[in-house]
Amino acid sequence: MNNTTLQLKIKQRLNKLASNDYDNIECWQIVEAFNKAQIQWVRRQLIGMNAEKQGDEQTTRKIDDLQNLLKEIPIQLVQKQLYVESDLLPSDYLQFKRVNAYGKKDCCENPMDLFVGYLAEEENVPILLQDDLKKPSFEWGETFCTLVGDKVRIYNNNEFDVINASLMYYREPVKIQIQDCVDPYTLATSTADVECEFQDNIVEVLIDNAVQVLAGDIESMNQYSIANNSSEVNT
Repeated sequence: MNNTTLQLKIKQRLNKLASNDYDNIECWQIVEAFNKAQIQWVRRQLIGMNAEKQGDEQTTRKIDDLQNLLKEIPIQLVQKQLYVESDLLPSDYLQFKRVNAYGKKDCCENPMDLFVGYLAEEENVPILLQDDLKKPSFEWGETFCTLVGDKVRIYNNNEFDVINASLMYYREPVKIQIQDCVDPYTLATSTADVECEFQDNIVEVLIDNAVQVLAGDIESMNQYSIANNSSEVNT
């Protein structure tokens, strides 16, 4: 959906096309509200039915909706006391998905595909390292990882090398821009249109979310209620 249509739909749902009411809503406010709506919508899709279950792959619809945000990058590792640590997470990082890696030891000529079983809680690391069934094991090709200080830690207990690692994660959605729109926070002027990367059926839901943000800002409770109900039904 192009940005002209997107702006018209937002203004239409705010009842501004005919009445020209609240003409002081500027393009940067639409951009800010829509980009905020994108982040809110994506985070809702990633939430599972409970604290122990992720929501990103609960249904084929969620898989379809979020697959373009999945990204895999190689990560550089540095050996520490009981683990190898990556460089900083990428700037567009939103949520962890998994880590892939290989293990290598002097006894074996070829690297072994390492199963980095799960993202563990840092609090439980001392317990996991003492657990014979869960601690890092080259023989079983298994270990675990944690996130600390915007870095990934893959534990190896100094018993084997971890090589050729990659991080798969959900990135932030691309922020839309409207040509010639001035950002009041940075005073930068957008030199070109950047359209929403999602399919039009998702953009329609995001428009409702953006209208909800704008309606709350201008204290238009009727439009806020309508947009809120629409976004909840179509989450």
